[in-house]
Amino acid sequence: MRNKFDEQLETLNVEMIKMGSLCEEAITTAVSALSETGESIIEKAASIEFEIDEQERKIETLCMKLILQQQPVAHDLRVISSALKMISDMERIGDQALDIAEITKFVTGVSNNGKSDLQSMAKETSKMVTDSIDSFVRSDLALAQKVISYDDIIDKWFNKIKQELIGLIAEDNTQGEYYIDLMMVAKYLERIGDHATNIAEWVEYSITGVHQSQN
Repeated sequence: MRNKFDEQLETLNVEMIKMGSLCEEAITTAVSALSETGESIIEKAASIEFEIDEQERKIETLCMKLILQQQPVAHDLRVISSALKMISDMERIGDQALDIAEITKFVTGVSNNGKSDLQSMAKETSKMVTDSIDSFVRSDLALAQKVISYDDIIDKWFNKIKQELIGLIAEDNTQGEYYIDLMMVAKYLERIGDHATNIAEWVEYSITGVHQSQN
């Protein structure tokens, strides 16, 4: 019975990795639209977001089967319940990546001002998402806590970009809408960082039995 349960837990890990990879691809695709034109990028982002939704349903079904058929207790139950919480955050990451892609159709070909820091922020945010999923699969508490602390760095990126864009608006208010759109991209990236932090906090709970909100 335990061997069967361990096999199903391994399947859960594989599916979580797949969903995490889709989230990473969604972020990369969305931000690439800052420098590339055409509806194909937005269509690709929408397709990835659909795959993320499908993966969420697949993992949700797997988790419910594990709970109902295997009746896990203690640590195993925490792992499964944490996975259910995590996929909700991952689904929101997909939504927000698509939001970014849809905004970029208004900013491509306009100017490169304010975009370079967004590219850097996106890479940092994407790494947070990847590390949060890795920490779950590897039961790596230290990595999960590193992701949680890294949220402060993403917040600093957001504040830096916001101040930069405010300065650019002051210099040329004819491009105000363009810079506000870029600020929205930064805000969505900051929210994705928050979701990665949430994921890492659930990993911490799955390992320790204590959630950040209980501290």
